Amino acid sequence: MSFNGQTILVTGGTGSFGKNFIKMLLSSSDQHPKKLIIFSRDELKQHEMQVSGFDDPRLRFFIGDVRDVTRLRRAFAGVDIVIHAAALKQVPACEYNPIEAVATNVDGARNVIDAAIDTGVKKVIALSTDKAVNPVNLYGATKMVAEKLFVQANAYSGSGPTRFSCVRYGNVVASRGSVIPLFLEQRKNGKVTITDARMTRFWLTLDQAAQFVVSCTEQMRGGEVFVPKIPSMNIRDLAQAVAPDCNMEIIGIRPGEKVHEVLVSEDEARHTLELEDKFVIQPVHPWWSGDNWKDHRGIADGFRYTSDNNPLAMTIADLKVLVSDLVGAQ
Repeated sequence: MSFNGQTILVTGGTGSFGKNFIKMLLSSSDQHPKKLIIFSRDELKQHEMQVSGFDDPRLRFFIGDVRDVTRLRRAFAGVDIVIHAAALKQVPACEYNPIEAVATNVDGARNVIDAAIDTGVKKVIALSTDKAVNPVNLYGATKMVAEKLFVQANAYSGSGPTRFSCVRYGNVVASRGSVIPLFLEQRKNGKVTITDARMTRFWLTLDQAAQFVVSCTEQMRGGEVFVPKIPSMNIRDLAQAVAPDCNMEIIGIRPGEKVHEVLVSEDEARHTLELEDKFVIQPVHPWWSGDNWKDHRGIADGFRYTSDNNPLAMTIADLKVLVSDLVGAQ
């Protein structure tokens, strides 16, 4: 199922991912959606998005909150594909406001599921994060629960048309709240702060994230968690790439942070398939058909896909290219 002729709704559509995803679909020569609905709770961000060039006649701006299932049902009427990107994602904010994080990331996920089934949406794909694997902070824990909800939602849908899957990836370069904008601001004062010099993270660009979601939406059977093969970098190398002439201050790891991140755990490896560009974590539920993805090979027992053992390690030179649009030529 391609996006051609389809009505697509993006929750959290005014965020970094949502705007890039919408822009990609509007400019694509291969994808020709019938209608694109931006669903978000902030009228100012919707207005700013409209006046910044998002004025295609296929666009609709729909104010609402994923916490409001009645509003979601209204928004989902006639929608074919839902991309669920709405979330509270700042780790410190979620730690300080745990009930709010649960209300949006967990209760909101349930509401999206209920509304999609009730209105006959064909496909729902939810965005997840490496922090959902063996979570050590509330944000990761809420996203782990959301993943479980979306996978098992396929049982609730039953013989109905609605299918649910997730994509799970790492940090997005220069997305709102990421470390690169922080480093760019800090370098004005000649000093950047890093929490731990050993720290590694998975990275991908907004374009890569959007393209991956399109690809997985087209390929999903319902129940998979898709994990892209993406590069990793060391946080110290990133700081040197962004601010090479600045001093670095080690400030210590923050509550809820890991030194390294995991995208596929050892326990998940037993039911994970490897493709050329991604891993497919299959659900362990009786409704999952063994014929799904049967032509692809499994991975070795005990395999772990982590940011510190990733063969796609980025050098400082690689990072300079990656962030060149932001930091200028080095």
